[in-house]
Amino acid sequence: MDRTNFIKFADEHGIKFLEHEDLSKHTSFKIGGPAEFFVKPKDKEQVSAVVDYCEKNSVPLLPLGKGSNVLVSDNGISGVVMYFGSDFGKIELIDENTIYCEAGAGLAALCNFALENELTGLEFAYGIPGSVGGAVFMNAGAYGGEIKDVIVYADHVDKNGKAGKFTGEELEMSYRHSVYSGKEYFITGAAFKLQKGEKSEIKAKMDDLLGRRFDKQPMDKPSAGSTFKRPEGAFASALIDQCGLKGYRVGGAEVSTKHAGFVVNIGGATCEDVLRLIKDVQEKVKNDTGFFLEPEVEILG
Repeated sequence: MDRTNFIKFADEHGIKFLEHEDLSKHTSFKIGGPAEFFVKPKDKEQVSAVVDYCEKNSVPLLPLGKGSNVLVSDNGISGVVMYFGSDFGKIELIDENTIYCEAGAGLAALCNFALENELTGLEFAYGIPGSVGGAVFMNAGAYGGEIKDVIVYADHVDKNGKAGKFTGEELEMSYRHSVYSGKEYFITGAAFKLQKGEKSEIKAKMDDLLGRRFDKQPMDKPSAGSTFKRPEGAFASALIDQCGLKGYRVGGAEVSTKHAGFVVNIGGATCEDVLRLIKDVQEKVKNDTGFFLEPEVEILG
């Protein structure tokens, strides 16, 4: 891409950016090479401007939130990575039961905001280490709850820089899927409809679910969360365990000894280590059980 032209564009629009930013600092896996340009928009207008610029100039563009469900190439990302971080994380009540949240806010912050306003329905999301944008994108869920249970609508910018929204059934939410999956939209925020609840009960449920996560999942090691989608009629972690793969390593990547559904970075893991490990696990599970494990983690670059 034309470096000088992009810098001029960003400066004219007051858009913050970094060059050659190490993406391992922005992913929960602590893996990934540099982004050619790492852009930090502060509002929807800046998002639209970046999307429009990239579309008109044929510049590759990828959104990134908390980087909790992604595996970034060791070679990094060419073009622009648009980072939805704390500058894009406003949370507010839009009526007594409905919260609007910008895409860069963390799910923990959203859950705590709901707690403070005595609203129940989001407890399942407490402890999911992602952003609101990422959670909407993949219909994040845990412990019997999913984003689709509470979402009213999501705002976005399309590939031409035009703002829009999807509501209700337009969101096409199913297991780890939404209308945004695999399509060129950039989620900017979402509204969630909750119910009034008792603050102490909401807090107790949040603490209980977070405790269960720490008991069962390798929260002390870098990972991208659950590595594989749940195959129909089985559980990925049980199949991997059944195949004797707990503790299996490739370089610095390991099938967690605590929860076989997680691949963890035990130190210095590269993207190639993780991809090789995923492939080995897929082949062993397919050969031994007949089930094919589809990765849940999104591979970028």
